[in-house]
Amino acid sequence: MAYAATAGGSLPAMTAAPGVLALQRALVWLVGACGAIVFIEPSPYELATLAASLIFFATGLRMRLVFIPLLLSLVLLNVGYTIGAIPFLDKSEVANWIATSWYMAVTVIFFAMVISEDTEARLNMLRRGLVVGAMIASLAALGGYFNLVPGGHDLLTLYERARGTFKDPNVLGAFLILPALFCLQSVVSDKLLKSFRNTIAFGIMSLAILLAFSRAAWGGLILTSGFMLALMVLTSRSHAQRSRIIVMALVAVILAVALVAVLLSFDSIAEMFKQRASFDQSYDEGRFGRFGRHILGADMALDLPFGIGPLQFHNYFPEDTHNSYLNAFMSGGWISGICYPALVFVTALTGFRYVFTPAPWQRTYLAIFSAYLGTVGESFIIDTDHWRHFWMMLGAMWGIYVAAERWKANAASARVSAS
Repeated sequence: MAYAATAGGSLPAMTAAPGVLALQRALVWLVGACGAIVFIEPSPYELATLAASLIFFATGLRMRLVFIPLLLSLVLLNVGYTIGAIPFLDKSEVANWIATSWYMAVTVIFFAMVISEDTEARLNMLRRGLVVGAMIASLAALGGYFNLVPGGHDLLTLYERARGTFKDPNVLGAFLILPALFCLQSVVSDKLLKSFRNTIAFGIMSLAILLAFSRAAWGGLILTSGFMLALMVLTSRSHAQRSRIIVMALVAVILAVALVAVLLSFDSIAEMFKQRASFDQSYDEGRFGRFGRHILGADMALDLPFGIGPLQFHNYFPEDTHNSYLNAFMSGGWISGICYPALVFVTALTGFRYVFTPAPWQRTYLAIFSAYLGTVGESFIIDTDHWRHFWMMLGAMWGIYVAAERWKANAASARVSAS
């Protein structure tokens, strides 16, 4: 799988008419922007990806040999899920879960193929679209939380936690991390005016993440930001650039601490923050708590080669798995239980080898890679298997791997010709 992902030299670049390229790039932007609106089904994201897929294939997008291992792993993963679901397919929620899983697999292949061509421009449009979508979701979340939208409090919050255009505050927080990283990159490295605009955007997104009161999102934003900034320092091409990143990062930390201090002066926010920041939540503790269920579920998985079927875990335990790797075993048996972590971790490990590739899209890649690793870690404590942005990142990374190999091959050829 890793070998095929890096065999980019066998994938020639494709060309298209300027009008077609402009349309394709606009569709990538649209898909990114619609990724923030998923509280209705079918969501604008599903409709946008469907329309984009049809138009891309009509204008020349084709499956390549280099993506066959990715395709096979996704098919095997979902075959396992489907086998496990056979006894429960008469239940609409299970049938919808299986259909969604297959749909996610299709989006992975779609993003991989799309990003492998015209990579710099398409990644730029995806980045812009995600930032626009994130601002819409963040402003909706803040408007609902602070009662700025008439009648919007119940719609845009859940249990007094901001959720914006998502069904779940946890998913809102997780989605906002990647766009926030894009803005943070601009804050620490771009010219003054652009940096100032992105400072405001980053502040709004960070505030929405804070008010989603998701511990995983809080930790995810802090850890992925630190990891990404460290990578930016290591890959910077000048001492001045490295110094600016470090100084601006310190300023950002000081401002963030000040913002949190101001917010905690409000009693309602302070009380919820104290409650959510606690590590002794009742649903985490005990034999059947979150982590107890992980141990008991893992023991069950060893004796169930076909699993127990999707959405059945709560019939055996008080709550769902809250662990995507365990859920793969429970929902799809040994087939899915092996394929899911293999795909996720091979993608992550392969990603490290492209951190120092000085391609034009390197900065964008560092943000995507950092956010992806954060979600991989978060998957140990929450169910991320149907998060649209997670599969988007996974597919985009495979596309970047292929594009990076082609870029390196072209750069080597140019050096040989010059010599």
